[in-house]
Amino acid sequence: MANFNFPHQTNFYKGKVRDVYTISGKYLVMLASDRISAFDVILPRPIPYKGQVLTQIAAHMLNATKDICPNWLLNVPAPNVSIGRKCEPFRIEMVVRGNLTGHAWRTYASGKRMLCGAAMPEGMKENDYFPSPIITPSTKAEEGHDEDISPEEIIKQGLATQQEWDTLSGYALKLFARGKEIAARQGLILVDTKYEFGKIGEEIILMDEIHTPDSSRYFYADGFEERQAKGERQKQLSKEFVREWLIENNFMGKEGQTVPAMSDEWVGTISKRYIELYEKVIGSSFVPQKLDDEETERIITDEIKKLV
Repeated sequence: MANFNFPHQTNFYKGKVRDVYTISGKYLVMLASDRISAFDVILPRPIPYKGQVLTQIAAHMLNATKDICPNWLLNVPAPNVSIGRKCEPFRIEMVVRGNLTGHAWRTYASGKRMLCGAAMPEGMKENDYFPSPIITPSTKAEEGHDEDISPEEIIKQGLATQQEWDTLSGYALKLFARGKEIAARQGLILVDTKYEFGKIGEEIILMDEIHTPDSSRYFYADGFEERQAKGERQKQLSKEFVREWLIENNFMGKEGQTVPAMSDEWVGTISKRYIELYEKVIGSSFVPQKLDDEETERIITDEIKKLV
């Protein structure tokens, strides 16, 4: 994906999977690449159509939740391009968990019963539902790994005021409830997810992507209870299968570890899994679209002219 230079461009940021252009200090043009990251490391090969999948799921979900809280998105003029309002971000991620899975399960299995200030009841099995969803925030690191943090520490460190925390946590739980409703209609369980928020003036705004395979984990609802009863692994749609493959190949992003080689077949498998998740979550067929750099630049430039 090319590095563009747009009219009124005031900044450029290359993230792990997105290229973000600031326009006139007020708007963001976000290009979702086909890059894929895990354990905070960019893997060596891109995944076809991943950027389009993430962009279109996020746009669908942002539109389906805008009655809960305001969000940053203004327009999606191209398959992997989102344009929206620039916010001053909170340096925290709001992680909401409905089930004891992933990082929460690893913490629980180590004997701990508190995670980021949230209590986890005794007697739970992996993937069990929490009595009610819990929020386990993390700090948003500029580089390296995000770190767990409690609401008390967030307020103590000045990452949010008590009033802001109350608004953020209220929004996060309502968004998660809506995400679960949307997933349930498609025969899925929204297991856990993360939300990012920012401010424009004093208004708190939902940013970035929501309920995508990069920010969320889904289980298939059909057979969930039976698999739980038998202690079997749950059938899931998320990026976790990529992390599991890396772990099996002795990579967890730690110093001295080498990212394993990715075969054409494995890259194709990941792409199919992303498309499967799109079709399951959205409930319609995925239509692959590819624009060349010249066409993408023209479309974005036309959109910028309308804004500025």
